[in-house]
Amino acid sequence: MPARVHAILVVRPEGRTPAAHHLKRTLAAISAQSRPVDALTIVLCGADPELTQLAASSGAEGVITASAGTPFAVATALATPRLTGDAVWLLAQDTAPEPDALVRLAGALELSPSLAVAAPKLVRWDEPEEIVSLGISLTRHGRTVELAAGEFDQGQHDGDADVLGADVRGLLIRRESWTALGGLDPALGGADEGVDLGVRARLAGDRVSLVPAARVAVAGDGVAAMARGRRRARRRAFAERTAQLHRRLVYAPAAAVPLHWLSFLPLALWRTILHLIGKVPYRVLPEWGATILVMARVAAVARARRRIRAVRSVGWSRIAPLRVSRSEMRLRWEAADAGVTDAPVRSELRFFVGGGAWAVLGALAVSAALFFPLLAWPVLGGGALAPLRATVTQLWQDAAWGERPLGLDAIGPADPFSAIIAVIGTLSPGDPSRALVVLWVLALPLAVLGGWFAATRVTESSLLRITAAVAWALAPTFLAAIVEGRPAALIAHLLLPWLFYAASVAHRAWVPAGAASVLLVLVLACAPSLAPAVVVLWSAALVVVALVAGRGVARVVWLVVPSIVVFAPLVWTQVRTGNPWGLLADPGIPYAGNEVSADPLGRALLAAGFPSSDPGGWASVIDGPVWWVGLLIAPLAVLALLAVLTPRWVTASALLIIAAVGLATAFAAVGVAVSFDHGTAVPLWPGAGLSLAWLGVVGSAMVALDAGIVDRVRVLRPIGALVTLAALLVAVSPALTASLDQSNPRSVLTNGPTSTLPAFVAAEGRGSTAIGTIVLDPRADGLRVDVVWGGSATVGGQSTVQATRIEAQPADRELAALAADLTTPSSDDAIERLGERGIGFVLLQSASAGENDVIRGARLAAATSLDQRDALDGVGTTSRGDLWRVTAPVQPRAPLDDHQARLQSLVTFGSLGVLLVALLLAVPTGASRRVARRTPRIVGPNPGGSR
Repeated sequence: MPARVHAILVVRPEGRTPAAHHLKRTLAAISAQSRPVDALTIVLCGADPELTQLAASSGAEGVITASAGTPFAVATALATPRLTGDAVWLLAQDTAPEPDALVRLAGALELSPSLAVAAPKLVRWDEPEEIVSLGISLTRHGRTVELAAGEFDQGQHDGDADVLGADVRGLLIRRESWTALGGLDPALGGADEGVDLGVRARLAGDRVSLVPAARVAVAGDGVAAMARGRRRARRRAFAERTAQLHRRLVYAPAAAVPLHWLSFLPLALWRTILHLIGKVPYRVLPEWGATILVMARVAAVARARRRIRAVRSVGWSRIAPLRVSRSEMRLRWEAADAGVTDAPVRSELRFFVGGGAWAVLGALAVSAALFFPLLAWPVLGGGALAPLRATVTQLWQDAAWGERPLGLDAIGPADPFSAIIAVIGTLSPGDPSRALVVLWVLALPLAVLGGWFAATRVTESSLLRITAAVAWALAPTFLAAIVEGRPAALIAHLLLPWLFYAASVAHRAWVPAGAASVLLVLVLACAPSLAPAVVVLWSAALVVVALVAGRGVARVVWLVVPSIVVFAPLVWTQVRTGNPWGLLADPGIPYAGNEVSADPLGRALLAAGFPSSDPGGWASVIDGPVWWVGLLIAPLAVLALLAVLTPRWVTASALLIIAAVGLATAFAAVGVAVSFDHGTAVPLWPGAGLSLAWLGVVGSAMVALDAGIVDRVRVLRPIGALVTLAALLVAVSPALTASLDQSNPRSVLTNGPTSTLPAFVAAEGRGSTAIGTIVLDPRADGLRVDVVWGGSATVGGQSTVQATRIEAQPADRELAALAADLTTPSSDDAIERLGERGIGFVLLQSASAGENDVIRGARLAAATSLDQRDALDGVGTTSRGDLWRVTAPVQPRAPLDDHQARLQSLVTFGSLGVLLVALLLAVPTGASRRVARRTPRIVGPNPGGSR
């Protein structure tokens, strides 16, 4: 047994940790040792009066004061010159050894002269039956592995002896070994200090052994080793990764050190992806911080390598048998999975056996019957519809920051909606415009599918899930979007139930949070007018989760991060130009349509769920009054209101709040115009707010049918569902069948056109947007003029920045002057200016219906002036109007300058980066699925719910 044992006790208060309480127990435990320590040196980090008094009265041979942030390794180094014994005992304020701990550790050193380090069994501070640490090993790649952490102590590991290393707390080390090894490595950052000491002792030819009979209780304050707990997870991740990378450079052969150093940054990127997939995003910043720190601390690596060279007497093969092999790690993971005994809480989805699949197939059959004429159309036209670009490359060019395909020299951000159009068009790369046709045909079954899955968050009843799905597909605002040709409104309605499905459980896990954050970007891209409603609902969710759940706040915060990043360029542009209201503009082609007015009758229609002045299409079918159509929504509305009287009133109240916010959004949007079609103001589409309100109303009504009907009268449940759906079907049947009557169509949808420009221009511009066409259109309010780049104006090429500008820009004035000069015979250099701007064609649009003599005269004068231009070659009269080709030299459209190119890259990579992070978070893993199975599928308490 060592003649003298010198204990080093490091004391450092860590925030809220009760250091004085822990220190009192530790000092009492040291005094109660059956084999007393011969000397005690206390290193007091920080000037705490109570701790100072405890240290002074402890009987220590010396008290060393240090700064509050002194690490454990540095603190032990400060006490090393005072060592007088044959062995060093490393303790901290929260390490309370049992009375016989020291005698057993010292006895192990006495029995084995080759033993340099003796490690005790660490147990939990208040629950000594649980093992905290009993030996640590390393994998082949340097990852530390606890050999017995978290297990119930039944003596199952008391026969273990030789290990590679151990937790630094409570270690008893021979003094000569401690001095030769140079103590603990401060570059490890507080992690892996014990295992690193064990590795160096092994390389010096000594042994490291466990002494399970010596038990030490630890509280995990973080003075020695790393503190546990969710609040310190980032700090712990940083320290552990720093230690791992540092050890990799220290242990590697000299020739491999530069290669390891160069691999750190790519490795950090790869591990970032793995962290996101593994749903531990809090590790991303520590990963990069540790990587940069270790790469910068070359001197610390060199010092650590010199310490190993100074004592090394055996090869690395000596420690290879003590490493944990890959097969052993696999067995540990399988054992951990088998140890999860929590029974699944989540019920089966029952999409097929519960009738969800049949509902979708039925909707597909109905859609095919209602929209079969569309299947022969190559392009959808009418309303806010237009062709898509001819190639996938052009689709994504329209979705990127840079040159806009409309306007003389418009450069700026694309609407995020353009990226959605690009995604849809990419699904049909050979003919992108066909993808919108298919979307229109599949709209009904897709709405049923989304509504069914959203209903799984509200009810376990298969009947009510189908009812909610059909009710969602029969929403008046959805059918109005189909009939009036509003792609943005249609896509928003299809996405909203999926957003509800993911966002309602976003606080539970990162998978739904990641998916919801992407879906929120898509919904706001289609319906920017929902942004205020989203902010209100997100703020309410944040408060509720913070006060009730306690956990998941970071996930709720993340929901809006991708939207902020994606919309930042557009927000900056509109705010910088003094037009923040333009951010609410509906994307795509500005189209007024048959919207309700802001008078009392219009608001009454909005309250009933109808966004157009023709509720459900009945005004175009019958000549009489149609006020009764709104009453058909009453069964659904009454059920929604009655839901607050059921046992699930909390869920019902939340859904009614969603409905109220959506309805308020629709009321605020009606009659408000922020975009313009030339000189005509285009009001906001109130249907987006109504879609959100419909989501809350349908969900609340399902809660009423689910929890408001007791079992003895459960026959009322299907009766109520059928009555509700029948009333809805009657209310919207004219709109639903609007495309069937081709002789008297009640829908604005048309077959084509394939291009908004003449076929000659469309053929020239099919492969490139570098060809510009100036379009002239004399009207009663003046000469309308625009520039279209490429073969057509497209849905994805529209820009709300251009459509919402409230004052003329320099380019607008230049374009107006250029148009005036073209239609004035006295101007000689107009054609040359066209060529300098990259414009190769001039189109004088065909006369519109009802054109008077004045406008006809202006059109004739413009045509005469253009015919007299020597540098214009008349192509002829086309279906789009009279076309001329510029024969003067046409310069290519000016490319982006260096600053604009850098800004384009920044915007592109920033948007793609944040969406990639969100998508990686949304990827489910085996662990995330296991966690999901232990949570209920529906949201909120479910007393009285049916199955």
